[in-house]
Amino acid sequence: MQLSGFEKLEKALDEARVFLAMAEDEGADESEAARETETALAAARAEIERQELQVMLGGEHDRLGAIVSIHPGAGGTEAQDWAEMLLRLYMRWAERRGFETELADLQPGEGGGVKSATFTVEGDYAYGYLKAEAGIHRLVRISPFDANARRHTSFASVFVFPAIDDKVEVVINPADLRIDTFRASGAGGQHVNKTDSAVRFTHLPTGIVVTCQNERSQHKNRAMAMKILRARLFEMEERKRREELEKFSKDKKEIAWGSQIRSYVLHPYQMVKDHRTGVEIGNTNAVLDGAIDEFIEAYLMGVRKAGAEAAPA
Repeated sequence: MQLSGFEKLEKALDEARVFLAMAEDEGADESEAARETETALAAARAEIERQELQVMLGGEHDRLGAIVSIHPGAGGTEAQDWAEMLLRLYMRWAERRGFETELADLQPGEGGGVKSATFTVEGDYAYGYLKAEAGIHRLVRISPFDANARRHTSFASVFVFPAIDDKVEVVINPADLRIDTFRASGAGGQHVNKTDSAVRFTHLPTGIVVTCQNERSQHKNRAMAMKILRARLFEMEERKRREELEKFSKDKKEIAWGSQIRSYVLHPYQMVKDHRTGVEIGNTNAVLDGAIDEFIEAYLMGVRKAGAEAAPA
């Protein structure tokens, strides 16, 4: 806890004590002093929660921006529509927090939705928050694309990488990189379809492929593609290190990013449930409009608790 945070909390508690003493002297539960006591205690609770969250976001790269990729599972248009719904969900979440987003690549589906989408999120702790969203997301609903109005289950994968800065060294040998240029598809006006502005980077040793076509300038697309490639290579190395460490702590309790981390059920009832934490929210419209902080905070709290339990005594 930083000193400024401690002082802020101490001040809120001091105010609560003063108002509480005044309320006891007045001897009325509905007095002005009693109401002020409740307000001061609420402020103290909010400050404690804020500081707890800051502790949970103490990872080495949590302060950085994030790069998010969304890919539909099998299921054609239904799954592609679900991927597009998730894209909107995260864009709305970022907007709610005052974060800046930039679409790097969007591959529209033939009948609707998206085949894939990649975007960046810039803002303090964007990666620290969004890393909680990495995994498989499941949707259950009456499909608007089914003429018989049957219930369908769709899946989409969400990948989250830290937008690492230039201080973090990631070596990319130019000889290991194949760069293809092509004409962009989709929105962007006439110019976007007349020049080879879109780029595709293929990292030959790992097979990682990054496509960027949102900008009209090939130079800007190259810069964005390189940023995404660096982030993905960095995350891959970090994952290898984590796996090596886990070999030496088999009994370690952990909340891992796994298959089907969350289910969004719109029929026969409405409920969004996170399978890692057990958190359930009945207001599905709010969740699909970006209200996912309760899920994120519960996950981060669970990870912190699991880490504390696994730490040596």
